Amino acid sequence: MYRIRTTKTKSGATAVQVVKYVNRKTIILKHIGSSRNSKEISLLKTVAQNWIKANDPHQSLFPPHTDNLQNFSSQVLVLNQTELISTHFNFTYKTLAKVMSKLGFTDLLKNAPQRQLLLDLVIARLIKPASKLESIDFLWQEFDINYKRSHIYRELKNYSKLKDKVEQLVVKVAKKHFNFNFSLVYYDVSTLYFESFKSDEELKQCGFSKDHKFNQPQVVIGLVVNDQGFPINYQIFKGNTFEGHTFIPIIEELQQKHSIETLTIVADAAMISQKNVNQLEEKNLTYIVGARLGNLSQKTIEKISQSTNQQDKAITRLKTQRGWLICQFSQTRYNKDKHETTKQVRRATDALEENPQKASKRLKFIKKSKSKEKLKFNQKLLDKTKLLWGIKGYYTNLKETQVPNQEIINQYRQLWKVEKAFRITKSDLQARPIYHRNTDTIKAHLLICFLSLAVAKYMELKSNLSLKKTIQLLQTVKDAKIKNKLTNEIFTLSSSPSSNVDNFIKKLEL
Repeated sequence: MYRIRTTKTKSGATAVQVVKYVNRKTIILKHIGSSRNSKEISLLKTVAQNWIKANDPHQSLFPPHTDNLQNFSSQVLVLNQTELISTHFNFTYKTLAKVMSKLGFTDLLKNAPQRQLLLDLVIARLIKPASKLESIDFLWQEFDINYKRSHIYRELKNYSKLKDKVEQLVVKVAKKHFNFNFSLVYYDVSTLYFESFKSDEELKQCGFSKDHKFNQPQVVIGLVVNDQGFPINYQIFKGNTFEGHTFIPIIEELQQKHSIETLTIVADAAMISQKNVNQLEEKNLTYIVGARLGNLSQKTIEKISQSTNQQDKAITRLKTQRGWLICQFSQTRYNKDKHETTKQVRRATDALEENPQKASKRLKFIKKSKSKEKLKFNQKLLDKTKLLWGIKGYYTNLKETQVPNQEIINQYRQLWKVEKAFRITKSDLQARPIYHRNTDTIKAHLLICFLSLAVAKYMELKSNLSLKKTIQLLQTVKDAKIKNKLTNEIFTLSSSPSSNVDNFIKKLEL
């Protein structure tokens, strides 16, 4: 039977040891530690008692009394008898899991607990975006969450079927937390390329790449956000789809899913065409889109220039086939446009002076002469360009009595919010390159990115912190795994959240 012994050391301290007696001889089994402080000695005795419980094959029916501290703690650690195994960010995982629960994303687990993998992949992408296999390694190493590869391959292909359910949940969040009612939405298009050079007949196609990856297949993504930049809907198109052809399909999907009768959609100039305008009118929908003024006739441009008369903030409204054309003059834009044109003219004239025969046709103010044998300066285009210095145009079918001109301009200027959502998706969430091959797993990847974007934007809008700063803040709370070398027990010690972390959690309403 093991016993606890105390003895004086040469330095005058009291040593606590675990011993056993064999043939009247004392055998020291474990030296626990030494101290001069009576309370510390009592704690050392508690540690000795725990060691005996873990190692003595013949336990006493009446454990020794240790100054009534046996119930003080069963996890008393002696510093020089402990070992740091690893540190983790479990607090970060738990906080993100709470956010997803608050947003209702745990509804995806009803009758399907195996979909926990989907939510864990979202958390992994928010903290450390990587490939799916790297993500499951990260989940295992950081949070002791273990998924087999076979489980991922089996489950991932099923997630593409959850798109409608996910969008319903996201719209519910927007209505509850951001007063969303479908009266105004913003739309834009981007591209995501593959880590591959092989196209297929479904989604992976080469096309105009906004990532400048023209020799790699891609998909086109249409994204709808509310007036605060929170994602509402997305749709995937083949990589060679012209972005203007995505406009009507995504609006039709919104109408069908949410029974929308009236809606104003804001988009950039690429979305406008006479066909799109006609279809929007047929659906009784209103729009605000950018206008490419350079495509207008010389007569119309002269009329706009005369109406604004280079007066800062001056606005004019004209009736066109594509709806009302609203134009505004800005002195700041005028200075910028003039500076850019001056540089373009200089490049063109320099090229013509050096070699008129070989001057680049790609330069803006160079055109072919009547003889088509050589190139010359395009003075007519320069005169037209000068008339448009400082002028920005917008098409809309909203009457001025419905929405004032300045308000239409202000609403269009918020288009940067959907552009920012794409930047978060591409940079912070690293949605590209895409490594998947078949259509279902490609759709599953984009579903994970969409869910991640929704969580990231919710936290940003509530706390006014970017995703990067949010993760950095949460990771200031660390967990340490510590091994008690006396008992071989593993303990987890957590640092306390700072006031900044507490304030952040309050803002998220968790």
